[in-house]
Amino acid sequence: MRRSRVASIVALGAAATLMLAACGGGGGTSPDSGGAAAGGGTFSVAINSDPENPLIPGNTTESEGNQILKALFTPLVNYNLETTEVEYTGVAESIESEDNTTWTVTLKDGWTFHDGTPVTASSFVDAWNYNANVANAFGASYFFSNIAGYDGENPVEAMSGLAVVDDSTFTVTLATPFAQFPLTVGYMAFSPLPEAFFADPAAFGEQPIGNGPFRADGPFVPGQGLTVSRFAEYAGDDQPVADSIEFRIITDINTAYNELLGGNVDVIRPSIPPELIPTAQAELGERFIEREAAGFDYMGFPTYDPRFADKRVRQAFSMAVDRAAITEAIFSGARTPATDVIPPVIDGHRADACQYCVYDPARAQALLAESGFDTSQPVELWFNSGAGHDAWVQAVGNQLQQNLGITYSLRGDLDFAQYLPLQDEQGMTGPFRLGWGMDYPSPQNFLEPLFSTSALPPAGSNTSFYSNPEFDRLVTEGNQASSNEEAIALYQQADDLLLEDMPVMPMFFRFTQGARSENVENVQFDAFQDVALTLVQPVNG
Repeated sequence: MRRSRVASIVALGAAATLMLAACGGGGGTSPDSGGAAAGGGTFSVAINSDPENPLIPGNTTESEGNQILKALFTPLVNYNLETTEVEYTGVAESIESEDNTTWTVTLKDGWTFHDGTPVTASSFVDAWNYNANVANAFGASYFFSNIAGYDGENPVEAMSGLAVVDDSTFTVTLATPFAQFPLTVGYMAFSPLPEAFFADPAAFGEQPIGNGPFRADGPFVPGQGLTVSRFAEYAGDDQPVADSIEFRIITDINTAYNELLGGNVDVIRPSIPPELIPTAQAELGERFIEREAAGFDYMGFPTYDPRFADKRVRQAFSMAVDRAAITEAIFSGARTPATDVIPPVIDGHRADACQYCVYDPARAQALLAESGFDTSQPVELWFNSGAGHDAWVQAVGNQLQQNLGITYSLRGDLDFAQYLPLQDEQGMTGPFRLGWGMDYPSPQNFLEPLFSTSALPPAGSNTSFYSNPEFDRLVTEGNQASSNEEAIALYQQADDLLLEDMPVMPMFFRFTQGARSENVENVQFDAFQDVALTLVQPVNG
């Protein structure tokens, strides 16, 4: 998704259409697109953490692994870099349906994997079946739940809704109509897999064999990274400019920033250390790169913990936090206080959706008193280490202490790859920091994967372990709507229920704020906060 679960904090966006959002390819220029030369050369990209899981598209549901996979795989469709509209520049020639339930996918000719084997309809059908099979415990299993035959509780090796017609055609029958289905399949989990994967998934996860613009030179090395080289037989239109990319694991964003200043790493994403934001633009000039992003950061509540089972506790915590003060004091205004879980760049966002996101200490105190919350026991506030979250999470703690009389301790000792599994295992003992970045351009992507009952771990990303049957019903009805307007109205009703129950307290909307060294040009970010890898031009290439 890119799921969506992101290691670094970033914010905001601006109003747009449902077709906004992006996952990769597509053209476009930016003020940073200086005079590109003939091509070739190499560059490096800082990755903030080891990927949570081996590098398999159906089980890579966090931002750092997803950035690497974008070099190695190309899904059915891409998203335009500037407008983020769906573009048929991936493997699909067309995706068509007469009833929004049965979809026919026709593939382009000429696509091959890095091992020379062809990309066929079976490459997609077999991959999707494997990803969806709960016996494999893949983190993106949930994303296949609307395909007929999916079972989130019992192993199913072959979903009834997938059928190979011939090498270049397959059909997808959904359990219920979903007009937005073509928008979803640019998400990395829908990528094809070669036969080599099924022969040895473990080896594949160390050194993936994809169909993307670059191929892995060797296995991924934990704590170090991975080097990829241009795939000469790549069939996509977005042919890479550079010959190779070095993905370097640098777990502390301050270290990554200093490495960039020293010319030792060429691109950092998706955030600049918060304390350096006021000076970074002046220091870097045109090498400081910023764009709107579709995502938000939040503090989740462990609803499985009796202390946080009462929604009045969660509402009180949220109203006791002054988001505007934090964005100004910690980020010098370079974040926007969140008033919804649907970001401004997504059609369906409402600026006043969340009444409990309004700073109101008096009402917060009253709600907490009504709940009977024991303020004599300290609260643990969790965040992942090395990503610049320390100061703002501490600011949240200070405001809870000041406004609600709560003592707190900070739990920021785990890196991202350790932090995410603990959430899935119900290991959070208090509010926990997390972020969600768009996987595909729909408000549904900010509701169902994060908060539906069917998205409870390990199948999905509902790490607050929230469950509300009425919420589930409204989202399902929105999925089945025959028009965008009808769908948005239903999604907003589900959003209202969610923001009443407050399993998370939205904190900030995002910008992507990154930077390039003097060794590269034409560095651009997509709306998912990822580098558009094929466009980067090494200066001496």
